Amino acid sequence: MSTKGINGDDTRFLIWTGKMIDMERYNQGGETLYIRINKSSGDMTKTKTLEIALPAVTNKQGSTDIRNRLMLGDMSTANEVAGESVELPLYSFREISTATNNFADSTILGQGGFGTVYKGTLGDKEISMKRLCKGSAQGAVEFKNEVALIARLQHRNLVKLLGHCIHANEKLFISEYLPNKSLDVFLFSAARKSLLDWPTRFMIIKGVARGLVYLHQDSRLTVIHRDLKAGNVLLDAEMNPKISDFGVARSFSVNEQQSSTSRVVGTFFGVMLLEIVSGSKVSSTGPVTGSSNLIAYAWRLWKDGNMRNLVDPSIVESCSLGESLRCIHIGLLLVQDNPNARPLMPWVVSSLDNEGIELPQPREPVYFARRHSETGGAGAGQSYVSDLSLGTLEGR
Repeated sequence: MSTKGINGDDTRFLIWTGKMIDMERYNQGGETLYIRINKSSGDMTKTKTLEIALPAVTNKQGSTDIRNRLMLGDMSTANEVAGESVELPLYSFREISTATNNFADSTILGQGGFGTVYKGTLGDKEISMKRLCKGSAQGAVEFKNEVALIARLQHRNLVKLLGHCIHANEKLFISEYLPNKSLDVFLFSAARKSLLDWPTRFMIIKGVARGLVYLHQDSRLTVIHRDLKAGNVLLDAEMNPKISDFGVARSFSVNEQQSSTSRVVGTFFGVMLLEIVSGSKVSSTGPVTGSSNLIAYAWRLWKDGNMRNLVDPSIVESCSLGESLRCIHIGLLLVQDNPNARPLMPWVVSSLDNEGIELPQPREPVYFARRHSETGGAGAGQSYVSDLSLGTLEGR
């Protein structure tokens, strides 16, 4: 704690880590409230959590709790507060343009509905930057809020945000550069999928699962990533997975988490599990699967007792059959039609790590079968995979 006041005055600077309180409700007594903000220096400014000098409230209404917690040094969430106070550089557009050779096509890593990702160099550090589409409906305020959200999420299986840039109608995220690009580059390439041996795939599965547990439960915010897919799982030099692209993430307050969002969504991860084990996209149809999509095919093999046939042929002879079949089993549990029948992600992580945990029997994921039978076409089944995933992001 600091005892140095504004303009050198000696006063009491205390850190409040409790719930937000409307101080206008305590309008009798008390002292002056100061807010101290770091000055900007040079071309680069720092975005930092404000340090607030809270008044020593002396009136009777609720003041005892506030004063006691401050003076007794209740720091029960000190680590979380420290996690929020992240210094995040705000780069100039000129710096970003120079780093990417004026956004040269040769520096493009990928493109999507939200913008284009470039590779660049700032100083001696390689970075990636996402340049949002200029026509994006997201305004400057929403962008800053998203930057603040991502900066507070720190986990080894999440892509680390290094900075941001706002210039006119330009908005950019600057993050760590991961040389092996995204999981789908390997997983769905006939030439590259063999580079993903089973130990690597299993490491990726468990890493993504741990990242989701952090987002859904262990971070101070509860965040549900609404676009989890192989293309949004990036791989570092050692093939460790990092979840990226929080552009469609939704955050909840602690109170909301304790009520309607106390159970997280595992549908996306269940789909990804089946894709990683099989090396096929969820929309796969035709003579290979003989079904409307990968999940329907996985269920048919489960019923027939032939789950081994779902394992990617490029690794089936060398993989741990017990681990791969267990992943298929968990994947089928995660895509159950009833959200309440899907296991929670902490249980999934434990079950991946401990083969001694007994797995319940899955039921047929009837929404895939129902949609296919209603429309009579594989294409509709493919679109319904996406529709269902987005439509059931609630409560689990």
